[in-house]
Amino acid sequence: MEPQIVKLSIIVPVYNEEKTILDLLKKITILEKKCDLEIIIVNDGSSDNSKDIIENNKKLYSKFINLEKNLGKGKAIIEGLKKSSGEYVIIQDADLEYDPKDIILFLDKLKNFNYDLIMGSRFIGTQRSVLHFWHMIGNKFITLLFNFLNNTTFTDIYCCYCMFKKNLIDTNNLKAFGWGQQAEILTYAINRRSKLFEIAVNYNARNYEDGKKIRYYDVFSVIYWIIFTKIKKYFL
Repeated sequence: MEPQIVKLSIIVPVYNEEKTILDLLKKITILEKKCDLEIIIVNDGSSDNSKDIIENNKKLYSKFINLEKNLGKGKAIIEGLKKSSGEYVIIQDADLEYDPKDIILFLDKLKNFNYDLIMGSRFIGTQRSVLHFWHMIGNKFITLLFNFLNNTTFTDIYCCYCMFKKNLIDTNNLKAFGWGQQAEILTYAINRRSKLFEIAVNYNARNYEDGKKIRYYDVFSVIYWIIFTKIKKYFL
């Protein structure tokens, strides 16, 4: 029997990515032969030419959501999730730090093993950009805290590539609009007794001048959402 074709929704939050958004959309097309693909672009109040570029290339995506104000990546993802129709969802940042070709590895694993959630990791592969020392320390700390509270062994919970079954997440329960949202999503997903897997991904980091990076003070917000969501899920 032929493996069932996965219906995948890719949510692309965009905020001032005029330099990379068109290249990204062209790269995503490589996935059309591997799955039933739905591409949802969410413009998060960009003040550059991102919106015009998106609207002038309608053949490269399935749905477009335009937020008039910049409300944060988390809010953009929530709006994208509401409009998504795929069995699985993955978030694709528009800055090309992550290569859409790696999503093929995720899809191949799904066909053979039907995982509920596949987490990417920048730290178990053979090639990646060299990270800032304190960025690495912060990542390892929040990953350790998450693993301790949830009895998991992830190596990189803030890798942006996380593919999960949509039915694991109730968008009404997602309250974080910032960096803490990924901790929310992971906590809800793994506490549904999910079948989990982790895959090495390539990572080509932009510098702080070019990209929107997590800052040291964002770590405190992430810690809050890891702990808060773990407690809250007992009441849902």
